[in-house]
This record gives sequence, C-alpha cells and structure tokens, in this order.
Amino acid sequence: MTTEIHATAIVDKEALIDENVSIGPFCIIGRGAQIKKGSRLLSHVVVEGKTEIGDECTVYPFTSIGLPPQDLKYRNEETGVRIGARNVIREYTTVHRASIGGDRITEVGEDSFLMAYVHIAHDCKIGSHVIMANAATLAGHVTVEDHAFVGGLVAVHQFTRIGAYSMVGGFSGIGQDIPPYTIAAGARAKLFGLNTVGLKRHGFSDTTIAELKKAYKILFREKHTLKEAIKKVQAELPYTDEIKHLIEFIEKNKRGICR
Repeated sequence: MTTEIHATAIVDKEALIDENVSIGPFCIIGRGAQIKKGSRLLSHVVVEGKTEIGDECTVYPFTSIGLPPQDLKYRNEETGVRIGARNVIREYTTVHRASIGGDRITEVGEDSFLMAYVHIAHDCKIGSHVIMANAATLAGHVTVEDHAFVGGLVAVHQFTRIGAYSMVGGFSGIGQDIPPYTIAAGARAKLFGLNTVGLKRHGFSDTTIAELKKAYKILFREKHTLKEAIKKVQAELPYTDEIKHLIEFIEKNKRGICR
C-alpha cells in the first residue's frame, strides 16, 4: 500500500512520512516530525517538533503529540518525543516534548495502550506493554516500567516511578514510588499486596510468586526499616531476577517508597 494523506491534512514539507502511512482529515504534521511505516493518524491529530512515531501505531482523533512542555523554564530549546512501535493512543491524549531538565526526550516504548484523555508530561519514560486507563495523568519526569497498569483518573507526582507489573487502582494519587509487582490505591496511595492475578496472567510461576510474597511481607508488613528489610530479603530468599529488580528499584528511590 502507498501512503495516504487526506486532502484536508496539513503536512510540513520537512516532515518525514514513511510508506504505508495513513494521515486522516484535518491532521497537522509539523516540521521535524517523523511518522514511520504502517502508522495511522485517524483525524484531527497534531504532531509537532522533533517527534518520532514508530511503526504501526494508531492515533485517534484530537490527540496532540510533541507540543511544548508545561514547564515555565522552557525557552523553546530543541527537545523531542520518541514513541515506539504498535502503540494505540486514544482520543484527546497529550504527550509533551521534553524539557532541558533531563535527556531532552519524552519516551513511550512499544505495544502500549493509552486510553482517552491520558496525559504524559515532559521527560516521562514509559516502558512497553503499559496500559493507562482514561484520564490517567503523569507529571514531569515520571517513569513507568514495562507491563504496569495505571487506572483511570490517577494523578502521578513528578519524579515518581511506577514499577514493572504493578497495578495502580483508579482515582489514586501517587506521591511516592510504587514497587514492582504490587498493587497500590488510594487518594494518598498505599500498598495492598502483591499483584498476584497480574503476575499469573503474565506467566510468572507459582514458585516466583511465592518468593515475591515472602519478600513483600518482609519489606512492607514486618516492622523493619527498609535497609534492615532489604538485608533480610537478601539473606533469606533466593536472589532471583525478580527479587533483584524489586530490591534495586527500592534502593534507587528518591521520593520515598509507597508502603
């Protein structure tokens, strides 16, 4: 198939449009944007700045990608957005270009599903296979690791991290890091245990889940400091890839760990 650009779309002559791309009615593609092969912009999509949209993405109407960050320090420096392959981005989603306060790239991985009204602010790093439900909103410099699920109407504070395979319940406020493999919810979110159902759906073995449950109990239920709890986990449990990732995630926190 050849690239199709609707007659009402406006595409800058310096935008890079690959083969088999579909750009629908009233889309605006600015200078420096790159749309890779097989992607579809259905209608009324705005793409600005140094923005790359990967192969076979589908972007729904009234989405804006690559507009300037909502950062008062931003002075139109050259920064960008990089979106990987096979993402689905639903209506009214906003993905802002980075500021100069990081590596100058806002990034979304591959195979993620961003539902309507999702907001991804400047300098966020979203992994692959992430699901963000309607009106989930990330402030600047937020990290969401692979296979995380963020519920609807969730607000995530800047510089906060959401760990791999974790689940954040709807209508939650996230002010501290959510450890991998856990469930968190609440207006000021608290942990509610291991994301057992999610782990089983992703093929984690019963043995691995049992080990993570033991680690969770030591870290978040027994009355230790985090430093003491980490030492106990390392001493009493096999240091599997999952336990290692959980410990390293906790040790790297800057805003504190949700407990």
